[in-house]
Amino acid sequence: MQNQRHEIARAEFVATSEGKRAYLAVPAGGGPFPGVLLFQEAFGVNDYIQSEVRRLAAHGYEAIAPDLFDGDTYSYAELEQVFARLTGLGTDGVLDHMRGATAFLDGDAGVRHERYGAVGFCMGGRLSVLTALTLGERIAAAASFYGGGIAPKEVRRWQPLLDRLPELQSELLLIYGADDEGIAPDEHGRIAETLSREKKRYTISVYPGAPHGFASRDRDSYRPQQAEAAWLETLALFERTLK
Repeated sequence: MQNQRHEIARAEFVATSEGKRAYLAVPAGGGPFPGVLLFQEAFGVNDYIQSEVRRLAAHGYEAIAPDLFDGDTYSYAELEQVFARLTGLGTDGVLDHMRGATAFLDGDAGVRHERYGAVGFCMGGRLSVLTALTLGERIAAAASFYGGGIAPKEVRRWQPLLDRLPELQSELLLIYGADDEGIAPDEHGRIAETLSREKKRYTISVYPGAPHGFASRDRDSYRPQQAEAAWLETLALFERTLK
């Protein structure tokens, strides 16, 4: 049951493939446990992201967050530095980190290896969807908290994913804030139209009174009621598809 709470056996950074690292949290007790990949916002694997990895472990998942910035974190005001770092990383670099974290789960005897879950926030929300598209049937379900760049009108920093959605083999949960000025309702519509036309299993969940970043506990955008409700949806998704 998703309300069953687990002690956490360990939570630490671990080395993954090719010298990369990720933040890992493992439940206590008898495994093997379902595995979940968690993807950061644009500011690094900071205290907030680490706490969400531990949240998943407390609900019985071995969770891992690839550290896309190799140990660096940025404040929410350092947007220029963040954008420069992301430009240098590129899609290939992001996917290399994702594959390294996936390989770590694959090699861990305490994890169920059939299918994994994915969840992410902001740019990590887009990366959760991209991971589902890249790994295909290996991802049972993917949740995206306000993932930007999936179906924008104009290309920004990342290639839109709309044309690739017909490839989707995972169940998809797309979570948005109704007051998110960066992701307009017409983007929700383009995604829904494509997924429905292609007969995919998906949910779009929009939270009134919630801006972009509403799940981030250390930001002014945090809205606790909406954040916890969105997490309940996410945990129910993983309960159904992974357990």
